[in-house]
Amino acid sequence: MKDKLKKFQEFIDYKFKNEDLLEQALTTPQLANIIGKPNYEFLETLGDAVIKLILILKLYRKGIKDPGRITKIKALLESDQALNKVANEINLENFIFKTEKQPIKGTRVLADVLEAICGALFLDSKHDLDLVEEKMINPFFKNLNFIIKNSIKQGKSTLLEYLQKRFKTNVSISLEYEKSGLEHEPNWIAKSPKIFDKNTQVELMKLPITLKSGKFRNIKNAEKDLYFKIFDFIKTNEK
Repeated sequence: MKDKLKKFQEFIDYKFKNEDLLEQALTTPQLANIIGKPNYEFLETLGDAVIKLILILKLYRKGIKDPGRITKIKALLESDQALNKVANEINLENFIFKTEKQPIKGTRVLADVLEAICGALFLDSKHDLDLVEEKMINPFFKNLNFIIKNSIKQGKSTLLEYLQKRFKTNVSISLEYEKSGLEHEPNWIAKSPKIFDKNTQVELMKLPITLKSGKFRNIKNAEKDLYFKIFDFIKTNEK
């Protein structure tokens, strides 16, 4: 355990004053229940708020002040997909304290632990947001400029143009919709996107079933949000 804590601190180039905070951030609830130690849940909640604030301030410093656009960009950066991608890139699973048979891949654990580490750093540094940004956000969230640059431009036409060039065929995109709220004031979520060859109806690529839009008052905006997320997912994973 001590060896993992030491290696992780070396990895992020930060020595915890209270190493118990880091241990807590890396400990799953399942293991904590067995060994009687604190788990990452509180630090995850705190870290989620810390990450949100850091990302909003980063966008503000880049001159982005429109609430709608900030919400869209922030949602992409702090999604489970984005957090899991970062966690996998830094091999975070190797540092987690878990039960022997506890599955990590395909669960929220990696995203939760990443948020918990940010919460632990925030507390250990006496609430120093700049330090959390320096150690955990700047080195690993490298697609910020790409997302900002393309956040307005990307819609269905941009996505179709890109896909048709990539697959060299006519492409069709199908979506499903989820309706909630009052009948006269419904909310819409676009979900379950599928990309087909328009001529043969063969599915050209698999997209995550978790890929869906935020909640919007009309279908059009929900579609726009999902098309943006599809484009970002494809570009992020094509390398």
